Amino acid sequence: MPIFVNDEAKFMEIAKRAIECRVKRIEKKGIAKIKARTKRYLYTYIVKLEELDEFLKKLPCKTIKEV
Repeated sequence: MPIFVNDEAKFMEIAKRAIECRVKRIEKKGIAKIKARTKRYLYTYIVKLEELDEFLKKLPCKTIKEV
Protein backbone atom coordinates (compact mmCIF):
# COMPACT_ATOMS: atom_id res chain seq x y z
CA MET A 1 0.00 0.00 0.00
CA PRO A 2 1.57 3.33 -1.04
CA ILE A 3 2.05 6.13 1.46
CA PHE A 4 0.36 9.40 0.44
CA VAL A 5 2.36 12.61 1.02
CA ASN A 6 0.60 16.00 1.18
CA ASP A 7 3.64 18.26 1.49
CA GLU A 8 5.71 19.07 -1.61
CA ALA A 9 8.92 19.73 0.36
CA LYS A 10 8.63 16.41 2.16
CA PHE A 11 8.12 14.60 -1.16
CA MET A 12 11.24 16.28 -2.59
CA GLU A 13 13.28 14.96 0.36
CA ILE A 14 11.91 11.45 -0.25
CA ALA A 15 12.63 11.69 -3.99
CA LYS A 16 16.33 12.36 -3.30
CA ARG A 17 16.75 8.85 -1.92
CA ALA A 18 14.30 7.17 -4.33
CA ILE A 19 15.42 4.45 -6.74
CA GLU A 20 13.06 5.71 -9.44
CA CYS A 21 10.05 7.98 -9.91
CA ARG A 22 7.02 7.22 -12.04
CA VAL A 23 4.55 9.76 -13.43
CA LYS A 24 1.00 8.71 -14.21
CA ARG A 25 -1.20 11.29 -15.94
CA ILE A 26 -4.94 11.07 -15.32
CA GLU A 27 -6.45 13.32 -17.98
CA LYS A 28 -10.11 12.92 -16.93
CA LYS A 29 -9.47 14.24 -13.43
CA GLY A 30 -6.82 16.76 -14.50
CA ILE A 31 -4.16 15.42 -12.13
CA ALA A 32 -0.92 13.50 -12.23
CA LYS A 33 0.34 11.03 -9.66
CA ILE A 34 4.06 11.02 -9.00
CA LYS A 35 5.26 7.86 -7.31
CA ALA A 36 8.68 7.59 -5.67
CA ARG A 37 9.99 4.06 -5.06
CA THR A 38 12.44 3.74 -2.18
CA LYS A 39 13.96 0.54 -0.82
CA ARG A 40 11.13 0.03 1.62
CA TYR A 41 8.06 2.07 0.57
CA LEU A 42 6.26 3.57 -2.39
CA TYR A 43 5.34 7.21 -1.83
CA THR A 44 2.65 9.03 -3.84
CA TYR A 45 2.16 12.74 -4.44
CA ILE A 46 -0.64 14.31 -6.52
CA VAL A 47 -0.15 17.45 -8.60
CA LYS A 48 -2.37 19.27 -11.13
CA LEU A 49 -1.52 18.76 -14.80
CA GLU A 50 -0.89 22.51 -15.28
CA GLU A 51 1.84 22.43 -12.62
CA LEU A 52 3.37 19.08 -13.66
CA ASP A 53 6.12 20.36 -15.99
CA GLU A 54 7.49 22.80 -13.39
CA PHE A 55 7.33 20.10 -10.71
CA LEU A 56 9.25 17.57 -12.83
CA LYS A 57 12.04 20.11 -13.45
CA LYS A 58 12.55 20.45 -9.67
CA LEU A 59 12.28 16.71 -8.97
CA PRO A 60 15.67 15.35 -7.76
CA CYS A 61 14.91 11.73 -8.68
CA LYS A 62 17.59 9.64 -10.43
CA THR A 63 15.28 8.17 -13.08
CA ILE A 64 11.84 9.46 -14.12
CA LYS A 65 9.49 7.21 -16.10
CA GLU A 66 6.18 8.10 -17.74
CA VAL A 67 3.60 5.37 -17.19
